[in-house]
Amino acid sequence: MNIDIIGDIHGCFAEFRQLTEKLGYSWESGLPLHPENRVLGFVGDLTDRGPESVRVIETVYGLWAKKLAYYSPGNHCNKLYRMLIGNKVRVNNGLETTAAELDALNNRDYKRVKKQFITLYEQSPLYQVLDGGQLIIAHAGIREDYIGKYSSKVKTFVLYGDITGAADADGFPVRRDWAKHYQGKPWIVYGHTPTKEVRIVRHTANIDTGAVFGGALTAFRYPEKETVSVPSSMPFVPEKFRPID
Repeated sequence: MNIDIIGDIHGCFAEFRQLTEKLGYSWESGLPLHPENRVLGFVGDLTDRGPESVRVIETVYGLWAKKLAYYSPGNHCNKLYRMLIGNKVRVNNGLETTAAELDALNNRDYKRVKKQFITLYEQSPLYQVLDGGQLIIAHAGIREDYIGKYSSKVKTFVLYGDITGAADADGFPVRRDWAKHYQGKPWIVYGHTPTKEVRIVRHTANIDTGAVFGGALTAFRYPEKETVSVPSSMPFVPEKFRPID
């Protein structure tokens, strides 16, 4: 399997296009297609905070509908989905930017994009198990003993990480470092926690390099196990990045 897995895009469509072009994808058809039939993977959090969430949704849906992409939802995807199906959610923490983009669409386009995202979300698994179980794409990661399970506890872990329920002095959720304890053979590629550089620990790779906070957008190439990044055009917000240890 030849796949390029892209970190949290958060509406940074320009960086997404630039990264795929750097990876050898052509946009001539309107979608990023690779001449050697590589496919794309997404760790979730396609939307919110960045300037072009709708274009990201349309592109990822277009690829997914043609079976040219694998998508795993993130916590921001989950919240957008709940909003779109009519659940009451707080439109904050970045969701307000996506909501404003959607509200600016005409009624026909709004219904189309809404249907695309709901379909993408509902028909994609909580996490992807690929290449005969040797590769897993999970938004915030997954513990080895959770692989193959889909309980509410597993869903919370995959969407939010190994949270303790507490917050640190800066208001960030306190998360246990599950990657340091991972002993499994499958590679787990995830995002969710912005770091200034890719963090590879054992067979885990955190590829959220904070594109929406002025860092970079990163892809993990599999089976090569190489990373490729492009710099962000967004303002740099240093307090949003977690230290790498």
